[in-house]
Amino acid sequence: MRIKELSQATGVDVETIRFYEKERLLPAPARSDNGYRDYAGPHLERLSFIRHCRALDMPLSDIKRLLAFVDDPAQHCLDVDQLVDEQLSRVRARLKSMRALERQLVQLRARCKGEHEGGECGILHELVAAAHGEACACHPG
Repeated sequence: MRIKELSQATGVDVETIRFYEKERLLPAPARSDNGYRDYAGPHLERLSFIRHCRALDMPLSDIKRLLAFVDDPAQHCLDVDQLVDEQLSRVRARLKSMRALERQLVQLRARCKGEHEGGECGILHELVAAAHGEACACHPG
């Protein structure tokens, strides 16, 4: 299959497929007589694996490590466990950060209720104060 067909089959952009080839996540395909890339089933499977890992927000460096295990299944999988534990830790840290951001936005939103002109808007007042380096509802002290 051609790169466009591979892209359609996996939902991965053509430029991203080329990037994965360049980064050696995806092996270079054979070339047909007319010079077009000719992808096969293993490319589709590998690209689907990469896409799934990216959907889990795994960095490319971790995906490379996982692919090494796919390519050599005789290796012990403790490193795979550790890799997923590290990703889980990163996700939990981001969730904690997002919860803090949510609290800040709730505090900011509480500064303005109802309809009024911008000059009377508590949210805008807080944001302007913060821009001047002053404490605000979402970043006290």
